[in-house]
Amino acid sequence: MGEYVPSTQKWVRDQVELYERTGGEKGNTINGMPIVVITSVGHKSGNLRKNPVMRVEKDGVYAAVASKGGAPEHPDWFHNFLADPQVQLQDGPEPHRYTARLATPAERQEWWPRAVEAFPPYAEYATKTDREIPVFLLERS
Repeated sequence: MGEYVPSTQKWVRDQVELYERTGGEKGNTINGMPIVVITSVGHKSGNLRKNPVMRVEKDGVYAAVASKGGAPEHPDWFHNFLADPQVQLQDGPEPHRYTARLATPAERQEWWPRAVEAFPPYAEYATKTDREIPVFLLERS
C-alpha cells in the first residue's frame, strides 16, 4: 500500500484528522448524523485515501452510499472500492479490515431505505442525478 495522502478538500481533511486524533469521540457526525471513516487505496495513485462516510450499519455490516451529493458522477472512492475492495473502516476508536462489494439489486432494495433513514438527504440526492446511486456493502475480513 502507498502512503496516506490527505484529501484536497479541506473539510474532509479536517473531519478525518479530528476523528482519528480523538478515536472517534469528536468529528463523528456531519450535520448531527453519525459517520465512519473509510480508508481505501487510490485506484490511480496507489496512495491511501480516507473519507468520512455516513454511518449505515446493521448486524456488523456497513453500507457506503456513493452519492456525491447527487452529482452526475460517482465519488472517487467508488472507483477505489472497485479496484481494491480491501478497505479499513473506523467506527469508534479502532479501525478494522473490511471487504467492500457492490450490493446486488435485491440487497440495494433492502439497504437504500436504511441508508435514507440514517441520512435523509440521500432521498433528495437521488432526485438530483440520472444515475442510480450505488450502495456498497462492507463486511469484516
